[in-house]
Amino acid sequence: MSNLLAPPPAPETRADQRSTGPFSLNRRSLLAGGLLGAGLAAMPLSAQIAAKGFTHGIASGEPHANGVLLWTRFVGSGDARLAWQVSDSEDFGRVIAEGETLATPDRDWCAKAEVTGLEPDRWYYYRFTGPDGSHSATGRTRTLPQGPTGRFRLGVFSCSNLGFGWFNAYAHAAQAGDLDLLVHLGDYYYEYGVGTYPDEQQLIAGRILSPQSETVELADYRLRHATYRADTDLQRLTQLYPMILVADDHESANDSWQGGAQNHQPGSEGSWDARKAASLRAYREWLPVSDDPWKAYQVGDLATLFRLETRLTARSEQLDIARVLAGKSTPDEMVAALTAFRDGAWVDPARQMMGAAQEAWLADGLKASTRGGTRWQVLVQQVLMGNLNTPTALAGALPADTPAALRQRLMAGAMASELGIPFNMDAWDGYPAARRRVFEAALAADANLVVLAGDTHNGWAFDLAQDGANVGVEFGVSSVTSPGFEGYLPQVPTALLERALVDANPQLQWADTSRRGYMAVELTPQAATCEWRFMSGVRQRGTQLGGTHAMTSALGSNALAMG
Repeated sequence: MSNLLAPPPAPETRADQRSTGPFSLNRRSLLAGGLLGAGLAAMPLSAQIAAKGFTHGIASGEPHANGVLLWTRFVGSGDARLAWQVSDSEDFGRVIAEGETLATPDRDWCAKAEVTGLEPDRWYYYRFTGPDGSHSATGRTRTLPQGPTGRFRLGVFSCSNLGFGWFNAYAHAAQAGDLDLLVHLGDYYYEYGVGTYPDEQQLIAGRILSPQSETVELADYRLRHATYRADTDLQRLTQLYPMILVADDHESANDSWQGGAQNHQPGSEGSWDARKAASLRAYREWLPVSDDPWKAYQVGDLATLFRLETRLTARSEQLDIARVLAGKSTPDEMVAALTAFRDGAWVDPARQMMGAAQEAWLADGLKASTRGGTRWQVLVQQVLMGNLNTPTALAGALPADTPAALRQRLMAGAMASELGIPFNMDAWDGYPAARRRVFEAALAADANLVVLAGDTHNGWAFDLAQDGANVGVEFGVSSVTSPGFEGYLPQVPTALLERALVDANPQLQWADTSRRGYMAVELTPQAATCEWRFMSGVRQRGTQLGGTHAMTSALGSNALAMG
């Protein structure tokens, strides 16, 4: 999200609040003892780059009822044939499935194995063996349920900027041991060079970024992946759980769309198509993901998870309110320009987020899911769907020493808000016709819609509505490390900002604008419950919580209540 590029203040400390709801942390860890309990040993990035053999741990993803995709990286002197094994016990006393895969220089020595023939709703252990007889770490994964399912828990993450802090949210989720599947909603890594975002003053000591330049070429993206995979909290989390990932903009370049990006300059950085292809290739090499741009995952009779692609396939270029107001010097001129924008370009039905093919796939999938008796239809995607306008009262609440540029932005946003125009044109708010088509498809399918969203670095809970009809609910996750509103509106007290946002936006039921963390989303046949878990900080490594918040949507209500 491009308007979050300001230095954060000193981290805010809040009293720890223990969860007392369905996610109570007073539980026996599932991970105590054994190989999995031992975790992973730290290895400096420089050593991992030069290392041979298994260099970056293991991971799994793309789960279904009878299989899963396994991932590792093995550096040899050339093509390396790896054996893989899957067992129902940590000591591999009984091998359930096995096979071979190749790690090659052409794929940056990354290797994947597609495992089939497993039983539904089971935990499994897996490992790779190199041609020299060495073993990878032992990983744990699970298949999705089939048939009647009483409960399923997702760990939801977004916006993991290595330079801004430690991945404490990953560490806490691994330690909590109460999830079934991980979902990463994008900005898994960031493309900026050293000193850009974060700048040199914001950079946390010990969080060394490679390459030091912005990632543009294939070699750059591969090295950035290696940098992030060197983080032991990330390695630990993916050692323990399968993951579904969607790419947002920073996996390629900030504010990307089908034909370019805000952070791509063709004159100095070459073809956008070449850069996009390089970023996608490295992404698919280094992560346990399929090549499918969008995909559905069936969680028994409980939920269908629809992984959407809203960035690179068909998205139209973002609109820009600043351009609309450029050269307008009087309030009357500004209102006239904004009104023409609101009634013209902003609502243009030709503007796309997903494209016609993906929209048709989603509409058909929603209908098939509900007709098949599945309770919940969950959109696993990148950016907010809920409507979010700038609070008109906010500009008047700014202190006298507020920078003029910030004051002007907020005043412009407030003026737009009075005309019904939201502030973030990089979210679904910038594509209202495309959003309406999704909402109409959900209503036509009689879906129990749950939308998961990342990107903004803040926590949100929305009731989604269309023409007075309840469409569903949205849970927006805060970032793992990237700063939120507290980073570029430090002049406004957090409580005042959160209250102003909720008061100014009828769909918005709750917001957190100052804390980092992740979400634990529990689905049952009766309800969908989200618990936001906020870390006490990210500038030091640790797993202490700084607070939690829970909200629930009852099946059939398409609306939120306090959890």
